[in-house]
Amino acid sequence: MDTAPANAFDNTLVLLTVEEAARRLRIGRTTCFALIRTGELESIDIGRLRRVPADAPAEYLARRRAAKRTA
Repeated sequence: MDTAPANAFDNTLVLLTVEEAARRLRIGRTTCFALIRTGELESIDIGRLRRVPADAPAEYLARRRAAKRTA
């Protein structure tokens, strides 16, 4: 039985599913795929799977925050 809260993150993960990355960013799956498609959010293909490096959501957010500061 898993007793971890639903919003807890597993910090041992190296790769996230698109759905997990979307949850970390608090965005929808479709929006997450759009960010991947434009290259704003890093992802890799493993066979037929699309995975997001675990640090990519934080890097995306850091770039957005830096861009906002300079704007």
